[in-house]
Amino acid sequence: MNEDLALLARLDRIDALNRRGAHPRELLAELRSLLEDAEASRRDRHGNGKEVVERLRTALARDIIGR
Repeated sequence: MNEDLALLARLDRIDALNRRGAHPRELLAELRSLLEDAEASRRDRHGNGKEVVERLRTALARDIIGR
């Protein structure tokens, strides 16, 4: 559960960075960290959350291509 809260906190940080107009590199760095944290959380749960990690990967790829 603490991992979930940490992921949500990182999402809040990303949202705040986006609202303040942070440079795309800064946003991408946070998104990559979010993805790494989500993957680690999934591994810790023995495979649970795989769909969430894949959705994060897709969103990150879309953001990279879209910019």
